Amino acid sequence: MKAIVAVDLDWGIGYKGNLLQRIPADMKYFREKTIGKVVIMGRETFESLPRKEPLKDRINIVLSRDEQFKNEKIIICRSLEELFLKLEKYDSEDLFVIGGESVYIQLLPYCTVVYVTKIENIYPADKFFINLDQHESWKLSELSDAQSYDAISYRFLKYLNQG
Repeated sequence: MKAIVAVDLDWGIGYKGNLLQRIPADMKYFREKTIGKVVIMGRETFESLPRKEPLKDRINIVLSRDEQFKNEKIIICRSLEELFLKLEKYDSEDLFVIGGESVYIQLLPYCTVVYVTKIENIYPADKFFINLDQHESWKLSELSDAQSYDAISYRFLKYLNQG
């Protein structure tokens, strides 16, 4: 299992249900990594998607304890146990955790790789990712050159779980 996330310098990932910053190259990177794969997310992340529609050309799995939440276009799991049973039929290399905060926290221990878009800025944030630089079991393995969009600098990083 892998995770993919865009963070600011404080490892913030969202504010009031939205991404902190939309960067076209990051959206393209996300699409390239996850297309044809299984994406795992929480209900709030799913509801933040454009038109609240599943991500195209991917198997969408939503982890939610909310019994009122229903959608025939996606797979809904009500517990981690149910999620892991559903995931058995997929190659672990094809599984991507895409948020939000609580889903990342629950599933990060099962991830072997995290793809991070690090935005060289600090935004108001109310949702955060675990700071992998301060986590001894995670090691930075790849770092792209700095890129920029609309005067915002960012890099693509890859972390490997050493634990």
